[in-house]
Amino acid sequence: MEEVTRIVKDIKNGNLKPIYFLMGEEPYYIDQLADFIADQVLTEEERGFNQMVLYGRDVSLDDVVAQAKRYPMMAEHQVVIVKEAQDMAREINAQSEDKKNKLEAYAENPQHTTVLVFCYKYKKIDKRKKVYKALVKNGLVFESKKLYDNQVSDWIRKVMSSKNYTVEPKAAHMLVEFLGTDLSKINNELQKLMLILPAGSAITPLAIEENIGISKDYNNFELRKAIGNKEIVKAHRIINYFSQNPKDNPMVVTIALLFQYFQKLLMYHGLPSKDKSSVAKALGVSPYFVGEYVDAGRNYPMKKVSSIINLLRDADMKGKGVGANQLPQGDILKELLVKIMG
Repeated sequence: MEEVTRIVKDIKNGNLKPIYFLMGEEPYYIDQLADFIADQVLTEEERGFNQMVLYGRDVSLDDVVAQAKRYPMMAEHQVVIVKEAQDMAREINAQSEDKKNKLEAYAENPQHTTVLVFCYKYKKIDKRKKVYKALVKNGLVFESKKLYDNQVSDWIRKVMSSKNYTVEPKAAHMLVEFLGTDLSKINNELQKLMLILPAGSAITPLAIEENIGISKDYNNFELRKAIGNKEIVKAHRIINYFSQNPKDNPMVVTIALLFQYFQKLLMYHGLPSKDKSSVAKALGVSPYFVGEYVDAGRNYPMKKVSSIINLLRDADMKGKGVGANQLPQGDILKELLVKIMG
């Protein structure tokens, strides 16, 4: 986020680069930066003649370069945005000893009245290639990296804090468990919440349940907590709910999240220091959740945790139809729960 903030600040201050090559596994920031450039560089009146959006599947690099070499009409700059530029990967990455790559040749001598933006999603250019070095020398290359699961909750809180909202840790966790790590999908839900709740509000689990439809009581977060605390009745109640609503609570997600949880619990048992900050850092969790691992550590010694990890592997295989004789997923989860908490 710091690099994105710096790029945005430079653009606002008029410090424009002739080429922005936005690449990487996380499309959210690529789209955000491209949209910001489209909205910021030209006035509404200037955009009609001086802003062009191209799509990688429909054009060649020759087309892009030809457009980029045009001069703006009655404006200081023109903006050329190439969306889905990964569809041009072969041309962009072409390299030979005797002939320069077309993008490399343009990047070595770019048109400074043009702001050329490439949205190169889910991929990145090899940093050893000449074209990459030319882009870095005369333009800006931004790599949008995928966030790890344990970073997304913090991302949610930072984004909402910048909008004058607070997000309770459990609420952020619910969003991640329900929506995964897709920042665009999460952002869409956050936008809905901001339309409903006034600035200054706290985003609570109840707000998530009422406005997004994720149950605050029947979710993987609560299941994990109930198992860790050996709250047998509560855990069975949640599993029964999952069995009745399998589309909203796929077993593969539940197994994966429980597997991650017990893997971290195994790591917790092996830590030389059990103080809160050391545990949070080692497990990659918020200090807010460290108490859960401390309690679960008392209930599940290391040997038991190791056997649970094997049980989860077996349940995952059964869920995929291996050695399960087509058992309903709800039955597999109930059997798993009995073995874990027995």
